[in-house]
Amino acid sequence: MTGAHPGRPLIGITTYQDDAAWSVWRQRASLVPQTYVDAVVRAGGTPVLLPPQPGGAEHLLDALDGLVLAGGPDLDPARYAAAADPRTGPPHHARDAWESSLLRSALARDLPLLGVCRGMQLLNVELGGTLLQHLPDGSHQKVPAEFVRHRVEVAAGSRLAGLLGPDAEVSCYHHQAVDRLGRGLRPTARGADGTVEALELDGHRFALGVQWHPETDPDDLRLFRALIARAVTDRSVTDRSVTDRSVTDRSVTDRTTASHRETSP
Repeated sequence: MTGAHPGRPLIGITTYQDDAAWSVWRQRASLVPQTYVDAVVRAGGTPVLLPPQPGGAEHLLDALDGLVLAGGPDLDPARYAAAADPRTGPPHHARDAWESSLLRSALARDLPLLGVCRGMQLLNVELGGTLLQHLPDGSHQKVPAEFVRHRVEVAAGSRLAGLLGPDAEVSCYHHQAVDRLGRGLRPTARGADGTVEALELDGHRFALGVQWHPETDPDDLRLFRALIARAVTDRSVTDRSVTDRSVTDRSVTDRTTASHRETSP
């Protein structure tokens, strides 16, 4: 972003598209759990919801300082050239296509991004990786709508280790996991069963995915604060660059005008 908003950084959050009920209404809606919104606000950002739509990702990202790829339903296995396991959920083509477009554009411009659960899996698939379509029953998802708490071991020397230390207790809810790694991705956390719990993309300033749900813990905002701190730093550099160019352009214009006046009869 180039200085259009001098306050808190704008952080896009991808959304679900599903049937929802409120008041007397039950309609199709674009929505996201409030925990994502609260986490971004409390970490110092301004959340912007990004519902699935046919296009415009590049134009939209011009206005954003960071991106959160939220959790959600299973990715369509066709995206990683696999047949669907009977236990894989139905495809959500509009959301898959929209978030894939957002992710490609974000990576191309090195926009700070955090992938949560499905968001981490999308990062892996978009870079050519694959997924395990079903983990052993009861390992990372036990009963509906209830997170599983477990510890993950964090790789020494990783960005994640700098944020969380050598291990962390996290909340997860997933039945799929990363299988073959995508290009440039590094696993930086694993569960006790060896499941990949975090990925980082080498060569990018902040491209981090976690298999757990950090937004559900209001007392631990470290990942969201790190994302927003990177967004603030990048925006400050961009703003200074734009300001310097404006000053240079104005100086050149002033010199050209003065020269014209001196040579005019």
